[in-house]
Amino acid sequence: MSSATPGIDAAAHDAENTRFIILISCVATIGGFLFGFDSGVINGTVDGLKQTFQSSSAGVGFEVASMLLGCAVGAFIAGRLADRWGRRAVLIMASVMFLLSALGAGMAHASWFFIVARVLGGFAVGAASVMSPAYIAEVAPARYRGRLATVQQIAIITGLFAAFLSNYLLAKAAGASTEALWLGQAAWRWMFWMMAIPSLLFFVLLLSIPESPRYLVVKKRTHDALAVLTRLYGAGVAQVKLGEIQASLSADHHRPRLSDLLDKASGKIRPIVWIGIGLATFQQLVGINVVFYYGAVLWQAVGFSESDALLINVLSGALSIGACLITVVLIDRIGRKPLLWVGSAGMALSLALVTFAFATASLDGSGKLALSDSMGTLALVAANLYVVFFNASWGPVMWVMLGEMFPNQIRGSGLAVAGAAQWTSNFIITVTFPIMLAGIGLAAAYGLYTVAAVVSVFFVLRYVYETKGKELEQMEG
Repeated sequence: MSSATPGIDAAAHDAENTRFIILISCVATIGGFLFGFDSGVINGTVDGLKQTFQSSSAGVGFEVASMLLGCAVGAFIAGRLADRWGRRAVLIMASVMFLLSALGAGMAHASWFFIVARVLGGFAVGAASVMSPAYIAEVAPARYRGRLATVQQIAIITGLFAAFLSNYLLAKAAGASTEALWLGQAAWRWMFWMMAIPSLLFFVLLLSIPESPRYLVVKKRTHDALAVLTRLYGAGVAQVKLGEIQASLSADHHRPRLSDLLDKASGKIRPIVWIGIGLATFQQLVGINVVFYYGAVLWQAVGFSESDALLINVLSGALSIGACLITVVLIDRIGRKPLLWVGSAGMALSLALVTFAFATASLDGSGKLALSDSMGTLALVAANLYVVFFNASWGPVMWVMLGEMFPNQIRGSGLAVAGAAQWTSNFIITVTFPIMLAGIGLAAAYGLYTVAAVVSVFFVLRYVYETKGKELEQMEG
């Protein structure tokens, strides 16, 4: 299938302002970087939270997962607000919330204050998670939209990597995450405060990018939309693209609303919405964020020191970036669907190996789990292989598809519902892991994630539609 828009020949592609499109897309992906940093920073602070707030296992689980409550609400509200105020405006709001959350979480001296700060950060993460890929999808041409949207996942993983590396270096400089560093403040507090720097950068750069032209068309700001389209694609293409966007909206040109998610003939939720919810949910049911949020705790649970556990997180982050680069090369060549089902199969196999390794663990004299050298190596290799499969498939591809699979009329509402489903699933997986760790154990927990990975293979093969090469105006609901 040709990736060109009908009526637009190859010569017109030369008029595209490719450099500008890439530049503004990269600005949007800073939201992904902050998404990753805010998600990963908690990994090295768990011991500090326990010591400072005297929290139980369930309490720590809620403190870690509290951000995700904000994420679910933030993703849902962002999709709706983006239809009212614009994609760029919502991203600017998110940048401010990232900053306030970073400062508040680092200065918290009570669990409730920390939770409030993390929920605020969750609003920002949820908003950025759905709006950054949506913005990229709405400004990028179809033929390389997948590659640009995949950069969002690279930014997320780079943010995670930066958080892991920052945590490791700060803890090493202080001696431990709970020891005092600069200004007499514990290292774990500085881990949060480090996020203030990219938050400010995000805010400043967002002021320089244009609003999404598809949002401007929906708001009947035709002159503004044409100006942005001209800047993106050139004058010859802009007018044609404007007409296509207008034709893709509802016949009566009403403003987007949640009720658009219902099929007018049957009154039921459109199938595309259920597919979006399925993609969003399965991405979390495979347990990836247990590795991101509890990596240090997980590896310490099987005998690694805190320093070694934090260093393993850095390794996982580096491998994740490499895996995403593979996706950048492949996503617009072989498509989204093959990457998803191959990734599911790879995750199922690697998770099964991790489960087997953890099942062999025994208790040492202090009551902690201990693995033999061979099983420890197997668990470490398989866990990182799992991270590679995830970040070469479901990590970036799910966000790419959510940003492009919904028709223009329902993109904001579809993202709101699917984003909320993704973060709600994330919350459930995250908050239950410490409980399962203390209850059924690591092996059983990873066994459940393995089952989810196996089921996701069949979900992709049966229900997911390919979107490679299609213009957003060609998406059907």
